[in-house]
Amino acid sequence: MPKNKTNNFLKAIKKYAQEQQNAMKGEVAQLKTERLKETEARAKRDSKQLIKQKLSEKRSEQTALIASKIQEGQKKLFIERAAMTDEIFSLSAQKLTDYTKTDAYVEKLRTSAREIAQLFGGKGCVIYLSEKDADKADELKALFGGTAQAQTDKTIRIGGIKAYCENMGIIADETLDTKLEAQREWFCANAELNVL
Repeated sequence: MPKNKTNNFLKAIKKYAQEQQNAMKGEVAQLKTERLKETEARAKRDSKQLIKQKLSEKRSEQTALIASKIQEGQKKLFIERAAMTDEIFSLSAQKLTDYTKTDAYVEKLRTSAREIAQLFGGKGCVIYLSEKDADKADELKALFGGTAQAQTDKTIRIGGIKAYCENMGIIADETLDTKLEAQREWFCANAELNVL
C-alpha cells in the first residue's frame, strides 16, 4: 500500500501541478490578451494623435502656401494695374500735348487767364506758363490789367496757366498737368481695377 499511496500522492501532486500549470497558462493568456488590447488601444490613440498632428502641420503648410500665392497674385495685379494706369495717362498726356497745338487750346488759355484775373481782382500776381507757351506771356499778362509778371515753369510740361497772388496768399492752378493728375486720382478710385 505504501507504494500505492505514494503513486496516488504523486498522481495527486501531478494533477495539482497540471491544474496549476493550466491555470497559469490561462492567466498568462488572459494577461497577454489584456496587455495586447492595452497596447492596441495605446497604439490607436498615438496614431490618431500623430495623424491629427500631421494633418495640422499639412494644413498650416498649405495655408501658408495659399497666402503666399495670393500675395504673389496681388502683387502681379498691382503691377499690371499700375502699368495699365500709366499707359492710359501717358496716352492722355500725349493727346493733351497734341491739343496744346490747336487754336482751341489758345482760347482756353485766354479764358483761364481771364477767370484767374477776375479771382485776383486786379491785384498783382505772378503767372506761370510752360516753356512752350512763353510766346503768349505778353498777351496773357495784358488780361490781368498789366499788374502781372510772367515766368516759365518747368513743372508745367503739358500746358495751361498757374498764378500766384502774394497779397491774397492764393495759388490758382489751371494747368493741364494738374487737371490730368487729379483725373488719375479719380480714375484709380473709380476704375474698378481693384487689387483684392
